[in-house]
Amino acid sequence: MSASTLASLAEKAVKWSAMTTVARFVLQLGAQVALARLLGPGNYGIYGIGIAVLTFAGFLAGAGFSWNLMLAPHVDDDDVRFAFTWQTLAGTAMAAAMYFGAPLLADFFGDARVQPMVRWLALACVLTALSAPSICLLQRDLNFRVLGLVQLVSYAMGYLAVGLPLALAGWGAQSLAMAAVVQAAVLLVGTYGARRHPVRPLWRHATGGQALDTGRTVFYTNVVNWVLGNLDRIIIGRLLNAHAAGLFTLAYNFAQIPHSLLVNAVQPTFLASGAKLSAEPQRLAQAWMLVLGCVLVLVLPAAVSMSLVAPDLVDLLYGSAWNEAGWVLAVMFLCLPAWTGWGLSTPVLWNTGRKHQEALLQLPLLALALPAWWWITPHGLRGAVLVSAVVIYLRAGLIVAAGLRALGMSGSVLLPLLLRGGLLALWCGVATRAAQALVEPLGLPAVSLAAGTLAALAAMAIVVWGLPHLLGEQARLALSRLLPFVRAAAPAGVPPVAKGSEA
Repeated sequence: MSASTLASLAEKAVKWSAMTTVARFVLQLGAQVALARLLGPGNYGIYGIGIAVLTFAGFLAGAGFSWNLMLAPHVDDDDVRFAFTWQTLAGTAMAAAMYFGAPLLADFFGDARVQPMVRWLALACVLTALSAPSICLLQRDLNFRVLGLVQLVSYAMGYLAVGLPLALAGWGAQSLAMAAVVQAAVLLVGTYGARRHPVRPLWRHATGGQALDTGRTVFYTNVVNWVLGNLDRIIIGRLLNAHAAGLFTLAYNFAQIPHSLLVNAVQPTFLASGAKLSAEPQRLAQAWMLVLGCVLVLVLPAAVSMSLVAPDLVDLLYGSAWNEAGWVLAVMFLCLPAWTGWGLSTPVLWNTGRKHQEALLQLPLLALALPAWWWITPHGLRGAVLVSAVVIYLRAGLIVAAGLRALGMSGSVLLPLLLRGGLLALWCGVATRAAQALVEPLGLPAVSLAAGTLAALAAMAIVVWGLPHLLGEQARLALSRLLPFVRAAAPAGVPPVAKGSEA
């Protein structure tokens, strides 16, 4: 495929992915606010525990088998049949394990509501495993228009059409479990209908070793990521209570919404198109630096401003029962640059033959994080949240550093981006806090939220309209695609790949 054709397909894919992700953000925000108000922190905590178990079971269910369908240079029907066969087997096995292990999990967390939650989510586990081949094939085709629309409809059907009415009917935490099951079922039907594939079993295949190797790597990587990403809420639920777990889950999930907007819109396209650039590290490096430039220069100031308005946001949307989550959300918003930079850097490792490094590099961090959480969490929720934030930034640093090494680049290339982003974050943060201080005597969260948000937007608008050169070439190039009046800087390329690099 020519460079111009690939670039055109990738750009269309990003635009469709971005549009559908924004629409899903609106639905997700509305559903989350309504369900959180109806159910309260305790029920939300049970849901958070159940989702953590479901995510781990999903990794064991072999979703990694389908990754090879997206990453392999060539794919035929036998590749698809092999992946689907093993995913069906693994998904069924893990669903059974969840169902029969639910009583033990309820005893571990000391809450009987965990048992029915996990048993319902066992069904979502097998449905999710079955849909993985079609999803990866759609991503391979860069058909993010269809995939995004199906994801949008499945979320709306699950959480708005089913979850919300059940919550109003008094189903409690189980309304969220049923919503997850319906979402998984609609996603399976929609993705398979859009990208049909053979389903006849195939237990052995000539390239099965490669698929299994990719599956094992994805599995190990996802297990490490799951432990570092979910162990905090597991320990909070075990050492504190479901109420504290609910506060953390809501704040974490809310902060993940803007992160998902960015990463889900770009990462799959970057991964799929990057696989086609694996033999051209210079072009891969140029694309990655454009991504990191946007994260450090644009996401960092947004994260600081969002952190400052977080308490007002929680008070306005969720009510006084959730006020303790305001501080947690403020810290989680500050993690947005790390989450996004890390999520958009892992494709570099996968596309340069270093897919195993994502898990291996994080293992020492896991050995440090586990005792830190276990020792600090009994002293209160805030201590556990701070440990989580430190872990998130350390993980991001490890993955970005590995990406730089993979492409033979020096870490010094990020210093100008960090400086620009830091100065813009200070500028927007001061503007946000000053506006909040002006209206603080009124004691109205809605007014404080509006004032802080408008001040942050005005501060950034002054830079974008009046001083665009302060953004740097990467951020200006990205913004010029959305805002034509922002003149793109002439591309300066990236440092050459070091001789002898394995990329």
